Amino acid sequence: ARPFFGTASGSKEQEAVNFLERRVEEMREYDCDQTVRTAIMCLGSVLGSDFRGNEIEVATVEGKDGTFTKLTEAEIDAHLNAIADADV
Repeated sequence: ARPFFGTASGSKEQEAVNFLERRVEEMREYDCDQTVRTAIMCLGSVLGSDFRGNEIEVATVEGKDGTFTKLTEAEIDAHLNAIADADV
């Protein structure tokens, strides 16, 4: 498993941190897709809202060189669909 880091800031910071802390043990085994989906679910939970792919921006930073990759709207939609399918 790769190490990961997460943070939250703003008026709902503590809610976001609580959301992530409840999942920290299982997150150790997450791959990149699972981590992205958890981040999206955290945002939705804290804001009390569902999103469409064109309403949020998502990016990942991976590897020792810190490769930054911004997800496309289609990639975000695929994650949102996977989250919705898992909720069924």
